[in-house]
Amino acid sequence: MKRKLLFVLNPYSGKAQIKNQLLEIVDIMVKADYEVTVYPTQARGDAIHKVEQEAGNYDLVVCSGGDGTLDETVTGMMRREQRVPLGYIPAGSTNDFATSLGIPKEMTKAAKTAVTGRPFACDIGVFNGDFFVYVAAFGIFTEVSYSTSQEWKNLLGHAAYILEGVKSLHDISSYCLRVEYGDITLEDEFIYGMITNSTSVGGFKGMTGKDVLLDDGVFEVTLIRRPRNPLELNAIIRSLLQRIDNTEMVYSFKTDRVKFYAPEKLTWTLDGEFGGAHTEVLVENLRQAVQIMVPGE
Repeated sequence: MKRKLLFVLNPYSGKAQIKNQLLEIVDIMVKADYEVTVYPTQARGDAIHKVEQEAGNYDLVVCSGGDGTLDETVTGMMRREQRVPLGYIPAGSTNDFATSLGIPKEMTKAAKTAVTGRPFACDIGVFNGDFFVYVAAFGIFTEVSYSTSQEWKNLLGHAAYILEGVKSLHDISSYCLRVEYGDITLEDEFIYGMITNSTSVGGFKGMTGKDVLLDDGVFEVTLIRRPRNPLELNAIIRSLLQRIDNTEMVYSFKTDRVKFYAPEKLTWTLDGEFGGAHTEVLVENLRQAVQIMVPGE
């Protein structure tokens, strides 16, 4: 009996490029001895429900789209008691997580990886009960990905993120927070923070620190303090550009659990999508929770 594959795709991601390669991608899947069901998502959240309700009827679920589509597919799988492996064919403008996993950027090569690669047990994040794949963040630049129109994302790619971010530098917002992890408590004023399980964020490699492993059960946390003068601002910029934590303006640490307390609601993003506004946030790492197909060794 042939194995069954559910192919969930966002037809509008990345200039809708999958439309030109869909036949070839499905052919690759069929040649790998799968009976393929193709499902184009119809609305936001559609992939969550499709995967949650039907993944158990398949041997493999493959999704194609940007980070948001991957996030929805993983969320749907995480809501299930019995999970099946996931394949990912990136089609967005940044595709940070695919880069971290070594999944090819070329869609047909990624399709081959999805059906002939090896399963990799990957950590997944829980954010106040919601799931995220590789980054939860607040502060400057975090509104970029969900405030930028799809047309701008497609046209400018990485530049869209940068241009939108530059506009916010003229008036940098800051947030007084209490951060708790392990037996450590930090109380400070921050302009940016991210909890990551990725070697790349916003298309920039190395921003999340060194020795990043996607299956070690811990996150990399980066918190940037509010600069009080131009010297401190330059120290932050230099640290980010050189990707070296050599300033007291940036906190960097690893943890499997971290809590945030804010006096007023703080807006977050999860995998580049709106994650809500919260005064209290608990982020936990679920070690090796989902199997994702990666290139074979």
